[in-house]
Amino acid sequence: MSLQAKIMDAMKSAMKAKDTVALESLRAIKSELLLAQTQSGAKEELSADEEIKILQKLVKQRKDSAAIFTEQGRADLAEPEIAQAAVIEQFLPEQLSDEEVGQMITKIIAEGGFAGMGSMGQVMALATKEVAGRADGKTISTLVKQLLTK
Repeated sequence: MSLQAKIMDAMKSAMKAKDTVALESLRAIKSELLLAQTQSGAKEELSADEEIKILQKLVKQRKDSAAIFTEQGRADLAEPEIAQAAVIEQFLPEQLSDEEVGQMITKIIAEGGFAGMGSMGQVMALATKEVAGRADGKTISTLVKQLLTK
C-alpha cells in the first residue's frame, strides 16, 4: 500500500474519530506530497525515499516550532506541534537509536579509513545513505563529529 493510500485511510479514521490534531497532520502530509509530485512534473508517484524525506521535513518543522514555543513559554502552542509530529512519525520507518547509528558510523569510518574533520563530508554522505530515513541529519552529524575527533 502506498503512503498516499495509507494517509487517506488514516484521514478517514481521524474524521470518524473527530481527531482534529491527527486530521490536521494528515492533511499537511497529503498537501506536501501533492506539492512534491506536481513540482517534479511527473504523474507517477514519488519514490519511497522522497516520501520519507518529506515526512522527516514535516516532523523537523513541528519539533523546531515546538522548541521555539517552549523557549517563549507558550506551552499551549507547543503541545499541538508535538502531537502533530507524533502523528507524522507513525508513517516513518522505525528510527534507529543513537547507539545503532554510532555503530554504523564507526563501521563506515573504519572501512573507509577516514580520519579527522576533513573527511566529515565523505562520512556524512555515506552515513546518510546507510541510515536512509531511520535517523535525522542532526543526530548523524553530531555522531560523525564526535567519532572523527576521537
